[in-house]
Amino acid sequence: MSDYILTISCPDTTGIVHSVTGWLLEKQGNIIEAEQFGDELTQRFFLRIQFRIPKPSSAEQLRAEFSYIADRYHMDAQIHDTKQKARVLILVSRQGHCLNDLLFRTHTGQLPIEIAGVLSNHTDHAALSESYQIPFHHLPVTPDTKAQQEQQILQFIDDLDIDLIVLARYMQILSPEMCRALSGRAINIHHSFLPSFKGARPYHQAHARGVKIIGATAHYVTEDLDEGPIIEQDIERVSHDMSPTDLTQVGSDVESLVLARAVKAHVEHRIFLNGERTVVFK
Repeated sequence: MSDYILTISCPDTTGIVHSVTGWLLEKQGNIIEAEQFGDELTQRFFLRIQFRIPKPSSAEQLRAEFSYIADRYHMDAQIHDTKQKARVLILVSRQGHCLNDLLFRTHTGQLPIEIAGVLSNHTDHAALSESYQIPFHHLPVTPDTKAQQEQQILQFIDDLDIDLIVLARYMQILSPEMCRALSGRAINIHHSFLPSFKGARPYHQAHARGVKIIGATAHYVTEDLDEGPIIEQDIERVSHDMSPTDLTQVGSDVESLVLARAVKAHVEHRIFLNGERTVVFK
């Protein structure tokens, strides 16, 4: 028995589910999990099915066999083998809480990914990465070398056959060219104070304003800084007796949790782009 995940995004119309389940019946497929959503505003239909078939096959072969249905309904359809783990490259700067969380969750099997490398413009977390036997790559950057450094990152992505890039508090603004190159396969994490508390020391700014909740947002990277389609968000309540250091710790915990959830949803193929929004199946 082999398990696969079928994802579909297409114009909403009648007969889609019937055609898909009929194809699965022909393959003697057993549906393990299914979720669907029809968006009345965009008139788009989204479907995710995890299924099991008795005769092992490659995902490429199954996609080819499904293509006549995909063509009929103008589908963006993908089929993924659940045994194939996504290869991930993590970009980080000096704040290591998200990196540490991703490394631990992957090591303990909580995240079904293969971390192919950690890349940073600083050397602070080389020892942490190497303690998990993950290759660490140091690519320093200055305003004058930014374009060259981004080309080196793209080369790493190609050489390592990377499926997903995770910006785990990578404190460099990516160029528009870099954002376009990584479209749909790069996830960023930031504090949810934006746009109220932009720039450096956001938790100190929040403390000065007496905020009562803090949070974090994970989103896909786009050319519009911190404006990409939102994948996951969460908040925690805070109080007046907490210091900026206390807020930073709470915020770091929320950021780590939100980023891990977003990465998990992506590699399990639960996220669909719907214009500037996302559909995220649970």
